[in-house]
Amino acid sequence: MDIEGKLNDLPEWRLEGNEIRRSVTAPDFPAAIRIVDEIAVRAEELNHHPDIDIRWRTLHLALTTHDQGGLTDRDFTLAALIDDIAAKHGA
Repeated sequence: MDIEGKLNDLPEWRLEGNEIRRSVTAPDFPAAIRIVDEIAVRAEELNHHPDIDIRWRTLHLALTTHDQGGLTDRDFTLAALIDDIAAKHGA
């Protein structure tokens, strides 16, 4: 897999070990929770769940495919969806 090439399409994401990570700053705490809620719905549909750390209005997200021992196309698909969700909520 061309991880660097895929990351070129996701400029907000960075590679750290076997994960891709991004931080999102929402306009306020309720918006941050709405973003998390929407991510949860999409993640459940994909059966692929990110690690999410919420700090006031900042979300720290990490993606990896644990059962594959690293990154797969599923991570990049969900990352793109997360980008769309965050943008929709003004983050």
